[in-house]
Amino acid sequence: MASGLLALLDDVAALVKVSAATLDDVPAQVAKTTGKVSGIVIDDTAVTPKYVVGLDPSRELSIIFQIAKRSLINKVLLLSPAALLLGFFAPWAIPPILMLGGAFLCFEGYEKVHSMFSKHHDDAHDGSGEVVKVITPEELEKERINGAIRTDLILSAEIVAITYSTVAESSLVNQIVVMFAVAIFITVAVYGFVGLIVKADDIGVHMAKENNHQQVRKLGRGIVTFMPHFLKILGYVGTAAMLWVGAEIIAHGIPFTSHALDNLEHSLAEVPFFAWLAKAVACGIGGLILGAIIEKVVVGTKKLMKKG
Repeated sequence: MASGLLALLDDVAALVKVSAATLDDVPAQVAKTTGKVSGIVIDDTAVTPKYVVGLDPSRELSIIFQIAKRSLINKVLLLSPAALLLGFFAPWAIPPILMLGGAFLCFEGYEKVHSMFSKHHDDAHDGSGEVVKVITPEELEKERINGAIRTDLILSAEIVAITYSTVAESSLVNQIVVMFAVAIFITVAVYGFVGLIVKADDIGVHMAKENNHQQVRKLGRGIVTFMPHFLKILGYVGTAAMLWVGAEIIAHGIPFTSHALDNLEHSLAEVPFFAWLAKAVACGIGGLILGAIIEKVVVGTKKLMKKG
């Protein structure tokens, strides 16, 4: 009897050790996954501030909080369970879904690049003869929040899918812990930083008041002057990240291109920065080309549908 109890305790202790060892890997897996989705995170951070532009400054943080709350709910209660179920019952569907998401990122990235360099995309719509819909500030706020949530849902789906692909070979407990940890960490980090960006102007104005020290006032004026340029740079970085990440997701889903990227990285392995840069540039160019092709297909399909 005593020997049976001791054997049981030994088994329990062994199980606890294995579980502890598995959970010890969680921070490393979270860090690894966060690195893989960095491009999407940058884009999410770059895109979100535009949804509060032109709204009541006193409502900015409340709007960002509402978007962040819905983003976290989508990741934790909708997308993560869906990914786990899909991974259990139809794991073959994960790579195609990732590639479709990558194609969407390439398409969106190309659209942004095209709008940056197109000279007539604004001139073609001067607003003459158009019926202007008048809405209340509350309706505009609701419309902005819904638009931000739709965009975030697509980006969140990519984050969750990439996270699952990273931990697909781990135990179920590890998968759940890592996916929930990534969802919470990324949501807090992204929207915390977005809140800081959005309120940076107000912080700068407060620092620039006459009752503050001269150096504080100077720093405040510098923040106010720098923020528009920072937002523009952030937009460029977000666009480049969309193209790079989208193309890399697709490339890793195709054996030939996956091997080509690996060979490129290995050939420059002695200089890690150049290896990363070469891979990012190659993926960025590939993403831009692929996005252009998808855009032509989408436009052509719309024209055919109108003719039909």
